[in-house]
Amino acid sequence: MTDAAVAALPATASRPPRSQWRDVWNQFKTHRGALVGAAVFLIIVLLVFAGPFAWPYSAELIDIRARNQGPSLGHPLGTDQLGRDMLARVMAGGKVSLAVGITAMALAVTFGTTIGVLAGYFRRLDNILMRFTDLFLALPLLPLLLVMVMLFRERLASTFGPAMGIFLLIVVSIGLTAWMQTARVVRSAVLAVKQQEFVLAAKSIGTRERRIVLRHILPNVLSPIMVSATLGIATAIITESALSFLGLGFPPDFPTWGRLLYDAVDYLQQHPERVLWPGMAISLTVLSVNYVGDGLRDAMDPRIRGR
Repeated sequence: MTDAAVAALPATASRPPRSQWRDVWNQFKTHRGALVGAAVFLIIVLLVFAGPFAWPYSAELIDIRARNQGPSLGHPLGTDQLGRDMLARVMAGGKVSLAVGITAMALAVTFGTTIGVLAGYFRRLDNILMRFTDLFLALPLLPLLLVMVMLFRERLASTFGPAMGIFLLIVVSIGLTAWMQTARVVRSAVLAVKQQEFVLAAKSIGTRERRIVLRHILPNVLSPIMVSATLGIATAIITESALSFLGLGFPPDFPTWGRLLYDAVDYLQQHPERVLWPGMAISLTVLSVNYVGDGLRDAMDPRIRGR
């Protein structure tokens, strides 16, 4: 061994091991759209959850003398037909819409991941679960959501209250109709991972299948799961806004971005800005989340990482 090689040994030995998540972050930082999307989404979250504490007006405060006002210093986004501050209502509506999107996404990703892992790992369950997934994919989702809302709306509202009942109904309805894409993506990833040498080695030493799934299969399919989760938030927000715009979402005194759009339709010609503000909030949130999802997809793909 040469003197140069011997001198290089301590430097090589002292170098810290590479971290997969550090590589993911380094690749994510190179995606400008993802960074901008993450910054915009964080700003929206801060405004929605911290803004009401700093804003002097409440979303439920009615001032008939100030109704139907345009943008001003006191009310930057104007007021509605009851004199309620539109900025306060947009922030309150964003809190509900984001809560619905995140909760419905968590339900859809959990159910889809379970179906995908079971179908991909257990061959005897693959055909049954995939045909079950195809059945849900063949259903018209919007009419199905409308039927579910019409059937269970009054029952859940009387049991849990108008706000909580409708929240549970919309979250469960969206979650149970948005898991199919996640299931298919996770199944494909599991089919590839279960043929790897470390999984075959675990089977050869008698490791239980439950432990193989939890310790070896599931951690290696987190990448498509995280991408599906980010994109699922955008889908859930759009679906909730569509239901609220059709008048089948939350009650009128419980603002969401879709409900604000629904209430502004009657005043579209006199006050078109009322449609602009919640529409911009929905568009910016969905666009930023989609950019973050694109950045995560590129960062977690080892074939793209490092380019």
